[in-house]
Amino acid sequence: MEFVDYYKILGIDKSASDSDIKSAYRKLARKYHPDLNPNDKEAHKKFQHINEANEVLSDPEKRKKYDKYGKDWEHGEEYEKARQQQQSRQQQYNYGDYNFAGSDDDGNFSDFFSSMFGRSEGGRKGKQAKFRGEDYNAELRLTLTQAYTTHQQTLTVNGKKIRITIPAGVENGQVIKLKGHGGAGLNGGPAGDLYITFVIEEHPTIKRSGNDLYTTLDIDLYTAVLGGEVTVDTLSGKVKLKVSPETQNGTKIRLKGKGFPVYKQEGQFGDLYVTYTVKIPTNLTERQKELFRELATP
Repeated sequence: MEFVDYYKILGIDKSASDSDIKSAYRKLARKYHPDLNPNDKEAHKKFQHINEANEVLSDPEKRKKYDKYGKDWEHGEEYEKARQQQQSRQQQYNYGDYNFAGSDDDGNFSDFFSSMFGRSEGGRKGKQAKFRGEDYNAELRLTLTQAYTTHQQTLTVNGKKIRITIPAGVENGQVIKLKGHGGAGLNGGPAGDLYITFVIEEHPTIKRSGNDLYTTLDIDLYTAVLGGEVTVDTLSGKVKLKVSPETQNGTKIRLKGKGFPVYKQEGQFGDLYVTYTVKIPTNLTERQKELFRELATP
């Protein structure tokens, strides 16, 4: 199996911080997203590799195992267990049709993995090769309100229902991998994976930028001049705001913690920015016009 260097895929080195990984992933995911490269198979392949790399390197535990074991990091625990058995008994063991002759502490994990899990060519004569199943791709559309809260949805893939939990804070274009939910393997090989791309629909009044939200709120001239109280709709419900006297058109205020939830960071939210739009009154009576004329007189 071809070794895929996750650090190289994201264009970062092993000392990269979590924010470096996140930034590199977002940049590359946008560049190679299937929607932007509909007929480019090479871009599609790179997009899958980018998501695999991000899934592993953005998870501290997975990244630690990957740094230690490389491409076969998922079977690191099996390797350690077998090596400990070998060291304690000081002899050669036979695992099925393959031999694992012990190694020192610097032994080659990949060679051991090949012998244990059948990736080498030295297996039983006449044994059929195992082939991994095909990866599937699916698109899941969510409203901004749905993406705001953690919830469950049921997908149907090849007639099989799959229930998944969608964490609050998913982004438009974000891809997650469901391991083993792709096509069936051949000759006992592992199943492929299912890649789900989230498409977040635009909200009619609220715009999202990262974890921050932006909206506008109409206020009448009298409230803008004299001050008062207004109500703004947010994704978590209505919020009352106090308008200061002499508020100017275009004034922007920040509601801290009223923005979008941070992905997989429970209890953390961005901010909500509200821009006031002062509405000029219409259909004034003669008396009202006269009052305005008085105000306009020096």
